[in-house]
Amino acid sequence: MGGDVPSTFGSASSSSSNGQTDKQVEHLPMPSRNPLPLSASQEAQVRDIFYARVRKQCAEEIKAFAECALGRTFSVPFACRAPHRVMNNCMKLHATPAEQDAAREEWFALRMERARERERKAKRKAEQEAFLREWWGLPEKDREEARRELEKLNQKERVGGYVGNNRLRNANEAKKSKILEQARLERDGIDRDLHT
Repeated sequence: MGGDVPSTFGSASSSSSNGQTDKQVEHLPMPSRNPLPLSASQEAQVRDIFYARVRKQCAEEIKAFAECALGRTFSVPFACRAPHRVMNNCMKLHATPAEQDAAREEWFALRMERARERERKAKRKAEQEAFLREWWGLPEKDREEARRELEKLNQKERVGGYVGNNRLRNANEAKKSKILEQARLERDGIDRDLHT
């Protein structure tokens, strides 16, 4: 898995509309080689990257099939059988678990870029809302609500999930919890043996 991944992820550049590729994209490393549980939407993003990578590798075969199918309706399965098989074989050849792992690593590498994009959108939304409130003479936003939105904006992207509030995170916390429970029972005058 480590040797199959191309080294282009560390220094990918994004291209602008005029064709220049000057802006370097900052990448974060994959947190670990063990697969992290992602949310459904995050897995969908990884799948989209995977499909795009496979389509990019089979672009010529896909283009040949599309040219064959252009202007046809019912006759596509018969007239374009050979290009269709070539396209499918190419996609099957490149749709491997190693390619899925590479897509997952690319998704993790682009976390910083997604965070910057999220911040940019949130700031733009806040500016537009402030402008509209001023324009229409509406009262300013409640300070508590503004603080919550700022906190939400500063939150990092969740990868892996949160630990539940009632779950113990480690052995020290389990001991501390047991000691606190015992102290509470003693304070309330409840015999521990009767309580358990």
